[in-house]
Amino acid sequence: MDTTNDLLKEKYFNRHLLWLNTNKKYKGSIQLQQIMKSLKFCISLLVLQALFNIFPTIEAVPAFCPGVFREYIGAEGKNVTFSDVPINPNIEFHFLLSFAIDYTNTKSPEPTNGDFLVYWDTDNLTPSHISSIKAKHKNVKVGMSLGGDTVNGKNATFTPTSITSWVRNAIYSITKIVKEYNLDAIDIDYEHFNADPDTFSECIGRLLYYLKQNNVVTYTSIAPYADDSVQVHYLALWRKYGHLIDYVNFQFYAYEKGTTIPQFLHYFETQMYNYKGGKILVSFGTDNSGGLSPRHGFFDACSILKSQGTLHGIFIWSADDSIKDHFLYEKLSQNLLASETV
Repeated sequence: MDTTNDLLKEKYFNRHLLWLNTNKKYKGSIQLQQIMKSLKFCISLLVLQALFNIFPTIEAVPAFCPGVFREYIGAEGKNVTFSDVPINPNIEFHFLLSFAIDYTNTKSPEPTNGDFLVYWDTDNLTPSHISSIKAKHKNVKVGMSLGGDTVNGKNATFTPTSITSWVRNAIYSITKIVKEYNLDAIDIDYEHFNADPDTFSECIGRLLYYLKQNNVVTYTSIAPYADDSVQVHYLALWRKYGHLIDYVNFQFYAYEKGTTIPQFLHYFETQMYNYKGGKILVSFGTDNSGGLSPRHGFFDACSILKSQGTLHGIFIWSADDSIKDHFLYEKLSQNLLASETV
């Protein structure tokens, strides 16, 4: 025999064979042959069990997933272009054009019940610019964000006439813009509401369902923040249509200035509870807004989340403000996401 296990098997088998052959009751009988087969099977199982104990199953190591980096761009008319922003080739990078709004483009804007118009910097962020940046960087996707805070100095308020009419108009106008600009994603960033949470949930949920079912866009996201009047609408949407939402771009920069690392981590846990099962993206603003800033520990907090396996990505508001610092924090954010070490 070649192995110790084979020797043990033979010794055990021969001992029982000797006993059976010397036992007059069983010698030469069919019953003996059946018992022999059973013994062979049992011994084989014992050997296999021994082998499994010697060579335990090796668990597969999950592949490294760097997460996504997202950047809002074009809201402030500062002539920022896609090519201005540094792009790390080792992560997934999403630009979010800011904004498309269902309001008239007039000095005194009025709601249009889901008929969206482009309000971002159309001189520097054109369909040809999008084609160019995608061709140059295969990891880049481009989407548009709906709503935002204001339009021509007036609150961009969600004001549907009815669920059916708003959804119909939104599907038509958004699909048209997506095709014209060759977009990949849609982000929901309404911050003011003239409708109850259930109406908001149905309007946005049905819109997202259509866009995904018909492959109009690949990625969807929402951008809530910690204000009760805002959260109640997004949580209603999440409860019913959360399965259609890929990312939660939570505006952590809407928290108070001077946020500490422990506070930030607590806020993150709170939103993980609110949006259970969702990919919560952490964030900061480069416009002197609140929250935990990069200078006061944002990347340290990200490292903690990364070590826990809960850092799904980072987004920044916004490229228009980051240009003054030569996109320093965009580089640092992407490097952190791309690194396999904490």
